[in-house]
Amino acid sequence: MSRMTGKPHGKNLRQGRYSQPGQIYHITATTYKRNPIFTDLYVGRFLVRAMMEELAAGTMAYVLMPDHFHWLIQLKEKADLTSSVSRVKSVSAHRINEYLDRKEPVWQRGFFDHAVRREEDIVHIARYIVANPLRAGLVKSLSEYSFWNAVWL
Repeated sequence: MSRMTGKPHGKNLRQGRYSQPGQIYHITATTYKRNPIFTDLYVGRFLVRAMMEELAAGTMAYVLMPDHFHWLIQLKEKADLTSSVSRVKSVSAHRINEYLDRKEPVWQRGFFDHAVRREEDIVHIARYIVANPLRAGLVKSLSEYSFWNAVWL
């Protein structure tokens, strides 16, 4: 357990993780040392492109915050949750470091996932995800924020 958050970290995040094709997941991953790199338009685009290219994870909604992202996905057939998120993090890290001309870690190890239950309202979850910049006080309207999308909105 992390002393700061009280949440598990490292390989403890993987305990109990089950990857099921067709399942909808809410994923959260943070940047290394909470570095706010997604204030740069191009850096954010590299992550969004990696998310859209990961076809094993059908993107339903996402938002990039300065130091983390939220991603609502539905796994495709024969897809693996850990592999899909790892590919997005790996591809985006490579592109980001190349653009920034550096060789530093981009991502914290691991990620948080929540398997969405059938009785949960997926559109409500998507709206909650994309409203993060509003709740954080980064903007007064989502029209002012570049890094979000949802298939319903």
